[in-house]
Amino acid sequence: MRVTVLGCSGSTSGPHQPSSGYLIEADGFALGLELGNGTLAELAAVRDPLTLDALVFSHLHPDHCADFSALTVLRRWHPEPPVDTRARRLPVHAPEEAPTRFAAADAPDRAALAETDLTDIYDFRPLTPTVQSIGPFRVQAFEVDHPCETYGFRFTHDGRTLAYTADTGTCLVLDDLAADADTLLGEASWTHSEDRPPGVHLSGRQLGELATRARVKRLLITHVAPWTDPQAVLAEATEVYDGEVVLVEKRMTYRV
Repeated sequence: MRVTVLGCSGSTSGPHQPSSGYLIEADGFALGLELGNGTLAELAAVRDPLTLDALVFSHLHPDHCADFSALTVLRRWHPEPPVDTRARRLPVHAPEEAPTRFAAADAPDRAALAETDLTDIYDFRPLTPTVQSIGPFRVQAFEVDHPCETYGFRFTHDGRTLAYTADTGTCLVLDDLAADADTLLGEASWTHSEDRPPGVHLSGRQLGELATRARVKRLLITHVAPWTDPQAVLAEATEVYDGEVVLVEKRMTYRV
């Protein structure tokens, strides 16, 4: 299993840095995880977006899903697609409101919203806190603590596990999500302060403490906001976690 970073800027895109987006691959299966601002272009630099086998969205904030609208244009209007996008609808695993939220972005006007339907090219599958198979991956979803319906995930393949926090504040379920993971891809949007609002994001210290409690073998830090010093976040995490810690970078690939 390998993970390619399409973008890792937190909350919004930054200079030359797209928002959240990742490509997880194994056994020839290409799974997109998030598709935030600017990530479709980065995906196109490493593979044809029309050859994705499935998409997973943790939640529906724009920095995690804005480029879905651009993918819709590509799937609907490409004159010579490498696959038949209607015969081979793309599975989209996302929160329950995804079909209507994405349709709203595609509708020509308010009056046409009720008639706008994307199911000709997408197979929407609502997320629940369950275990399921997506291609060769065993995927377990965990509802985490964020202002909207949001899920973190465990992706397991061939005995190896990648855990992904998504956007979340501290919550008990994170310990189960990350337990004994070979790699934890975790968000740390800001540095630590006691006056940070709860139920939004993790600090570098909180992410490092999670990695220690969960006995994670390697920690990949992502989703650092453009206004936050990434080296300060890294220093907080390494202060409380003794394992390997990496600040992820756009277009880098990490093997799990």
